[in-house]
Amino acid sequence: MASRGFFNAFADVWLLDGVRTPMVDYCGALGHISPTDLGIKAARAALERAGVPGEHIGSVITGNMAPGDFDQFFLPRHIGLYAGVPVEVPAIMAQRICGTGFELFRQAGEQIQGGACEAALVVGTESMTRNPIAAFDHRTGFKLGAPVGFKDYMWEALKDPAAGINMIQTAENLAKKYGITREAVDEFASASFAKAVAAQESGFLAGEIVPVVSEKFELEGYKARGIRLQGKVTEVATDTHPRTSPVEVLAKLKPVFDGGVQTGGNSSALVDAAAACVVSSGTYAKAQGKKALARVVAAAAVGVPPEIMGIGPAPAIRLLLDRTGLRLDDIARIEVNEAQGAQTLAVARELGMDLARLNVNGGAIALGHPLAATGVRLTLTLARELQRSGARYGISSACVGGGQGMALLIENTQA
Repeated sequence: MASRGFFNAFADVWLLDGVRTPMVDYCGALGHISPTDLGIKAARAALERAGVPGEHIGSVITGNMAPGDFDQFFLPRHIGLYAGVPVEVPAIMAQRICGTGFELFRQAGEQIQGGACEAALVVGTESMTRNPIAAFDHRTGFKLGAPVGFKDYMWEALKDPAAGINMIQTAENLAKKYGITREAVDEFASASFAKAVAAQESGFLAGEIVPVVSEKFELEGYKARGIRLQGKVTEVATDTHPRTSPVEVLAKLKPVFDGGVQTGGNSSALVDAAAACVVSSGTYAKAQGKKALARVVAAAAVGVPPEIMGIGPAPAIRLLLDRTGLRLDDIARIEVNEAQGAQTLAVARELGMDLARLNVNGGAIALGHPLAATGVRLTLTLARELQRSGARYGISSACVGGGQGMALLIENTQA
């Protein structure tokens, strides 16, 4: 597959630090919270973790796919303002579906390298629970006998009308193309769960999580926002989906499609979460005495056929390697978002990837895939893993519904 698409190289762009909320199962303890407020929580915590005052931020770049309330139009602006960023600083929302989080870093890199700002706040936030039940054809009223037309926004969004198939079917197409069996997918999923449980038990994942509690977000001169946990819950501090999942248990689950390889147990989990990072120029970091987590080296985005959209990370990663002169063997850690097990295995097979370097702390099958937050979470986890392992280069990536792939290359310059 040819390495086509677009590529950005960044000479002096740095990921200073970041943080995320716990990733909590659909309809769980975070299910009633607006994605705006989850984003504010993560943004405030990221600034605190990085030791960067809000007034130093020159750009707010956010991502959110599905509206979690009627305020979504204002989500980027409210995240910036309630995080303490000056009122004069603009905010924007980007959208590349599952690649959105990586796109935020790419745009931050462009803005910093182009001199638009010295430091940017990137925030991905998603409430899968609050995806609406929506209708788009009733502005002119309800006609007698006509279908009412209300549908599940999230379920319908999984279908690509161009290809006439849903996202799980694209993974089934890849399973057939690459000869991936149900047994192989369940084994991969079981390993993802095991790695996530180990990362959770070791405390590694806790190092990037800010607990969510009931609190107010004050903004002088404006209405307060905030988070209010329901019932007897006083704190949400851990990811809820990781669990021991033996292959024998996963093998008992019914496939989504008869004869297929994908099930509810070997596909990405539905979760609510937000993640945020502070990105800056090297000049800013040096002037402020900041020790960055990683250098943001390059970003790549590509297009692939919609019916095999899950292969997208492969050409995106190839483009990164081609343009930077690196080899796959130079990349010590690789994160490929586990939209579906067969899809991730197809990417690994296409690239000839060593699975021992892939998703070493578990992936979305075990942890969850909160759409716009995913790329930020993956990149933050990857940067921390490079620091922990003393490795130099890492790539985070994801497939994108509709037929795209996106990847980000980062470097631990202390390795």
